[in-house]
Amino acid sequence: MTEPCPPEFIDFAHRLADQTGEIIRRKFRTPLTVAHKPDASPVTEVDREAETAIRDMVRATYPEHGVIGEEFEAERPDADYVWVVDPLDGTKGFITGKPLFGTLIGLLRGGLPVLGLIDHPILRERWIGARGHATSVNGDPARVRACASVSEAVLFTTDPDTFQGTDGEAFRRVRDTSRMTMYGGDCYCYGLLASGLVDLIVEVGLGPDDYFPMIAMIEEAGGVVTDWSGAPFDMNSDGRILVAGDEAVYTEARALLKG
Repeated sequence: MTEPCPPEFIDFAHRLADQTGEIIRRKFRTPLTVAHKPDASPVTEVDREAETAIRDMVRATYPEHGVIGEEFEAERPDADYVWVVDPLDGTKGFITGKPLFGTLIGLLRGGLPVLGLIDHPILRERWIGARGHATSVNGDPARVRACASVSEAVLFTTDPDTFQGTDGEAFRRVRDTSRMTMYGGDCYCYGLLASGLVDLIVEVGLGPDDYFPMIAMIEEAGGVVTDWSGAPFDMNSDGRILVAGDEAVYTEARALLKG
């Protein structure tokens, strides 16, 4: 564990989310130009405008801090404090009018996650957790729930088609054991798990801007976040994530993934 996150950074994360939320709400369900990245994922001017706003605010307020984001090159990635952001997680949902997308904002100190925020600007729901500060949603406490086994668990993943080959076989072992499996939601399902409404999340293909903002928020709500092997995340992790609200269901799910 690292030392408590300074409250000023929690306040600043809220200010970042307030700013990006205004940008995103203004453009939601309006005509947009959609481009595609080399990996075929969509990107809009809103993704870039929101990330630019974050970067500008970090430069103005904490010029010694670094920023790693989804849309632009990293700035000072070796700084002691580094903000890791995905300005619009769930762009496919955004461009089709689905309101479950969100903004992810995380803070690393010495490479370790000390703060995580998920903001859903259309739903106006915001989860935040930081070291030494319990997770909350819109100011109310958020806490994971007990779940004794995968057979009793509600499992979430964004897109089952992302699991290929042996990853698909591993995911199906968990899915076929779980009580209920839900699809879609992008980052929204992580907030639901932190609030004790979901028990398991299994995904692949995530980048640092996807997983780092989740970690402190989930852990300070009482949950567990690792890669499929049980290792903590770093910049070189392979993007396979296992999140659970209960240690028992986490252990069983990891065994099922391993086979």
